[in-house]
Amino acid sequence: MTKETNGLPVMEAFYTIQGEGHFSGNSAYFIRLGGCDVGCVWCDVKDSWDASQWPKQSVDEIVSNAKEYPTRLAVVTGGEPLMYDLAKLTHELKVQGLQTNIETSGAHPLSGDWNWICFSPKKFMKPRDEFYRMADELKVVVYNKSDFEWAEEHAARVNPDCLLYLQPEWDKQEVILPQIIDYVKDNPQWKISLQTHKFMNIP
Repeated sequence: MTKETNGLPVMEAFYTIQGEGHFSGNSAYFIRLGGCDVGCVWCDVKDSWDASQWPKQSVDEIVSNAKEYPTRLAVVTGGEPLMYDLAKLTHELKVQGLQTNIETSGAHPLSGDWNWICFSPKKFMKPRDEFYRMADELKVVVYNKSDFEWAEEHAARVNPDCLLYLQPEWDKQEVILPQIIDYVKDNPQWKISLQTHKFMNIP
């Protein structure tokens, strides 16, 4: 984890509708940080991987931009946002009355004060044990049939209050979504997460 000293590399920040998981359908201000060493082959934001491409912004600047919008929900994502120390960012967002949500693979130590942790483990880098205890939401991207068994392995480790979501990988959803539907009907502890922002053609 890199200390937040000279700012954070912000790939993009935008006001939209959350399209995935528990908060799907809610207005949200997204803060997408550059930098990722997980390297999912199907990642839809591979441009985020190289942090050096993106300008660093101070926490004050990031938070000032966020509070311009009427939403009270701030979602920090990436890349892999926990490559950085996010304690100051979350503190300042909360000072401004914003709820702090994070979307992370769990591959790096947890930092920051979060209202909601969406834990989305990836096969490409082992997640840290702390996330199974801390996660509010487990979101597993399903790319092929073997991912169901992999999802259950993670679900068996999270805390009992953690919500469970299966999300089809966008490019394979025509094949995978029917399998997810059948799986959730047979295993109702799971819910389906769809990337509804892509259907709505919004960021």
